[in-house]
Parts: sequence; C-alpha cells; structure tokens
Amino acid sequence: MLIGAHVRDDDPLSAARERNADAVQFFLSDPQGWKKPQRHPQADDFAPAGVTVYIHSPYVLNVASLNNRIRIPSRKTVAQHADGAAEVGAKGLVVHGGHVRRGEDPEEGIANWRKLFERQAEQGGFGVPLLIENTAGGENAMARDLDMLARLWDAVGEFGAGFCLDTCHAYAAGWDLETAVERVLAITGRIDLVHLNNSRDEFGSQRDRHANVVGGDGTIDPALLAEVAKSAGAPVIVETPAEGQAADIEFLHGLA
Repeated sequence: MLIGAHVRDDDPLSAARERNADAVQFFLSDPQGWKKPQRHPQADDFAPAGVTVYIHSPYVLNVASLNNRIRIPSRKTVAQHADGAAEVGAKGLVVHGGHVRRGEDPEEGIANWRKLFERQAEQGGFGVPLLIENTAGGENAMARDLDMLARLWDAVGEFGAGFCLDTCHAYAAGWDLETAVERVLAITGRIDLVHLNNSRDEFGSQRDRHANVVGGDGTIDPALLAEVAKSAGAPVIVETPAEGQAADIEFLHGLA
C-alpha cells in the first residue's frame, strides 16, 4: 500500500522523510486563489527520491458553477494546474466536485463538467488525470450524494475521469463506510486515490473537519478506516493534522 500525506508545498521531500511517507500531496499555488502555478523547485527531485506525487487544485475552483465569473476561470485554472502537476511528475490532480446554487438545475452543473472534458479533449487532454473528489456538504453538490455521483459519472466517465475517495467527506455526507468502496466502484469502476481522514464531527454532520486517523479526536473507528484503505486498493494520502501524520502513516504501514 502506497501511503503518504498532504504537506506544505515549500519542501515536500523533507516532509516525506520526516513522516516516513511514500507519497506527498501539496498545492502548487495559494489554495484560496486563482494564480497560475510556477514550476516547483523540487520538480526534478521527486522521481529520483522515489516519492510519488499528487497535486490538489485550489479550493476556489468550481467547474460545475453556472456563474461565468467562476466557471470560466475554473476551467482555465484546472488546465494550468494539470500542466503544473505534469511538470512534477504527479500521478493526478485532485479536483472537488463543486456545486450549483440553490434553485439551479444540478443537471446544468453536470453538463459543465462534461464540457470541461470535451473542450480539453479537443486540445489533447489534460497533463495528468483529473481525480474528482467527493465532498462533505452543500446543496446541489456534484459529488456529495452517491446518486448524484452516478449522474456525474454518466457524463464524464468516458473521458477517463478518476476518482478520489475522501473518508471524512463520505462520513459527513452520510455514507456507510462499510459499503462505500463497493458502492463507489459500482458507479465509477475505479478509485484512484484515498484521502484517509478521520472526522472531528459525527456521522451525517455535513461538516468537513479532519482529524488524525489515530490518536486524535476522530469519531470514526480507525479499524474501519483501515478496512476502507485495504478494500479500495489505491494509494492513500492522509490530510490530517501535521503533528499526527507520522503516527497515522506508521499505523497504516502496519496494515501491509
């Protein structure tokens, strides 16, 4: 099992060594901004170091939005970050599913996701696979509920879209973690990455507050999280508080 952590972007390689991580995930620019990413100073060092890389896109992106001022820059920024991810040899770019506003038709949001892939396909595709991540809450979200995820996948699956399963988000959205992997695979046919996060809040809370897998204030049984990781059969990234990441990774290495 490939196991890593989301780390600060200034020195991911040192962070990997400190945590005994096989992989890292980080941002290429301000996660709350639209700035085009610059080439990372360690871009050429990850492969020789044997560290697998995933990139997370900025939180502000909303590909599904019906607001032109959000959707159009989101499309542009996704492409820029996919190119930046390719420069560091990343295995994928994680993108949140996004949402439409109250009163708007979710089908239009799904159509916007399809247009993203269609337009990029005309230009040769993305630099790395896009990994659509499930989300914890929000009305008319594209990847919060499994039935909506199925509708989204009907629209984008043919373009090779990947899937990132976040356990905290799933738990907050009311998914049964004992069956989540099976149900997701029935929809997408794939899980490319697992964000293995505990939750500070109770089941179905729709609150996205991560806790460490072990030793923290999480409300999910670590043994259940371990089963999700094993059954998914995909690389694992912990997006947990930094001070406990080494212990989280040690726990997960013990499952191999």
